[in-house]
Amino acid sequence: MVAALGGNALLLRNEEAGADVQRRHAAVAARSIAKLAAGNDLVVTHGNGPQVGLLALQSAADPSVLPLPLDVLDAETEGLIGYLLEQELTNALPGRSVATLLTQVVVDLDDAAFTNPTKPIGPVYDAATARRIAADRGWAMARDGDALRRVVPSPVPRDIVEIGTIRLLLAAGVIVVCVGGGGIPVVVDAEGALRGVEAVIDKDLASGLLAELLAADALLILTDVDGVQRDFGTPGARRIPSASIAELRAMQFAPGSMRPKIAAACAFVERTGGLAGIGRLDEATEVLAGVAGTLVANAAAAP
Repeated sequence: MVAALGGNALLLRNEEAGADVQRRHAAVAARSIAKLAAGNDLVVTHGNGPQVGLLALQSAADPSVLPLPLDVLDAETEGLIGYLLEQELTNALPGRSVATLLTQVVVDLDDAAFTNPTKPIGPVYDAATARRIAADRGWAMARDGDALRRVVPSPVPRDIVEIGTIRLLLAAGVIVVCVGGGGIPVVVDAEGALRGVEAVIDKDLASGLLAELLAADALLILTDVDGVQRDFGTPGARRIPSASIAELRAMQFAPGSMRPKIAAACAFVERTGGLAGIGRLDEATEVLAGVAGTLVANAAAAP
């Protein structure tokens, strides 16, 4: 199974972005998903929205040094978060081998996302601060709740370069942490060579592609909310325990948060017939059992 951990669940909104804070969240995540590892091949992916945005701020802080491009920052977050998860999974599962794999994900350079950035990264800002940063650095900003946040291109993932390596590790019984932050975005040039591009791939869509390529039985998208909600963000919000693909696709969801989760879950179920669930990071087994979160079914059968 593939367990996709949200970047916001590893570093909460407005939370101090220190290593100790992220390690504490990684330990909670590891204890939760460790319960899934018994008798299962397990692949763990993770988001990087808060982390890659903070690294971009750090990289741009020194005017004497050229800022690092997003593909390099994506690789840095794969190492940063992968290290924490790998260590905590090893602590939670003594005797099981765990490996973090830097993963390149192929996108199309003519993807419309490159001219329409929508992926939120980094911290949130008030309007005045957002205007100043956008003017200073040429960054695009968009509303995120009551605040503003940087947005970057988020092209559709098309293929995973290291998929063969991931299969080899799984065949050897290794728990694999990979496709971190949606993977490092790369394109294939006219000579067939790979090169990085300025983007952050959506973690949920990349995790869905990974689960499909691995013929996984289950895709769990674990985040900081208790599942798909009707009337999200209002006093009347309520969790949807289960829903068909058709029902979910008929509903409206925020493009930078729940919409890609719904798209990934629906596409995985539709293409493979497997099980998809969306729920809280600390309730992984409960989501899988259908007693928490939201389970996604095809049109023919409810879970």
